[in-house]
Amino acid sequence: MKADSAMLPRTNAAMEGMVIVRSARLDELEALSAIGLAAWQKGIAPHVPAEVVGRLNQTNPFVPFLKALGPSVLVAEIDGCPAGIGACETGADQISDVWVDLAFEGRSAGSGLVKALEDRIRAAGFATVRMQVAAANDRALGLYKHLGYREVWRKVELDTVLETELEKIGLEKRLAAPA
Repeated sequence: MKADSAMLPRTNAAMEGMVIVRSARLDELEALSAIGLAAWQKGIAPHVPAEVVGRLNQTNPFVPFLKALGPSVLVAEIDGCPAGIGACETGADQISDVWVDLAFEGRSAGSGLVKALEDRIRAAGFATVRMQVAAANDRALGLYKHLGYREVWRKVELDTVLETELEKIGLEKRLAAPA
């Protein structure tokens, strides 16, 4: 297994609780899709029509998403357990997804995923990273602003996965030059 961050695998008890970011594995499909859906249910579901929630609960769009992107999806792992997923599905300079297991919120899984995705984007030659967040998802928006993202637009638009309109905020961050 190849690590996608500078962190090395845990070697002693002092490293317990540390976030390790690595590529997703096919044998984790069920667990990772459950993490994505549960995080979506908490952060987005309260802000969309009930029929959208019902449809997504039935179909779990994270299953085909994970199958399609495979190991390009990053997994944050804490104490040997998957704690969140992140990806750049929609563009080489755009973070499309960061979803954290509710049991691991506040333990740096989201920050670790964002930083690892930023490293990928920087390595691909981009100086700026972009992302979108649901305007009502205060927790995610707070994290991204804390990590240095700034709002560049706000609008209501059709979300193609949800098949409903959703107010979104476009965010950007200038990346530091590679060390």
